Amino acid sequence: MARNTGPKHKLCRAVGQAICGSPKCPSHKRPYPPGQHGPTKRKKVSEYGMQLQEKQKLKFIYGVLEKQFRSYYEEAARQKGKTGETLLRLLNSRLDYLVYQAGFARTLAGARQLVTHGHVLVNGNKVDIASFQVRPGNVISLREKSQGVAAVKDALEGISFRPNYLEWNDAAQSATYTRYPERDEMPQTVQESMIVEFYSR
Repeated sequence: MARNTGPKHKLCRAVGQAICGSPKCPSHKRPYPPGQHGPTKRKKVSEYGMQLQEKQKLKFIYGVLEKQFRSYYEEAARQKGKTGETLLRLLNSRLDYLVYQAGFARTLAGARQLVTHGHVLVNGNKVDIASFQVRPGNVISLREKSQGVAAVKDALEGISFRPNYLEWNDAAQSATYTRYPERDEMPQTVQESMIVEFYSR
């Protein structure tokens, strides 16, 4: 499985936001680009540069590479509605992201590992493809043996928030994806319109 193995906080520093989601991200203390000239005033970023930056941010947030990201964009462009919001909805409906949102893992990388190692069930069936598109009504859970994994227990005990489009069943330790999220329920701090403009050039 292809994955991004570069510095995790480099892009966070470049855009001045902790888009990795880590409270320990150095961008909190140093909200300027990395390198010896980071704190100094830099040249104004071009419109193309800003569009590229927004695309890179969204790719990084969901942990997808360029070829797969372009496929998501092309699929979003074929559907009705706003292409940018549809793109976010497709990314938000990935199985690994919803496993993370449900609280089975503390990080998106941890959630992806749970999926690829065969711990996750969708409607009772094992699914080990991180990019699997979850549909409204689908139930996400873990295999019975996997529920006792220490990392899973720690993650579930530490969960303080689940989005409204996930309905949690405490007895079954499962989450139902009740509906697609609205734009304001997808907290990604990106200007998706710029991404659409980037691919429309």
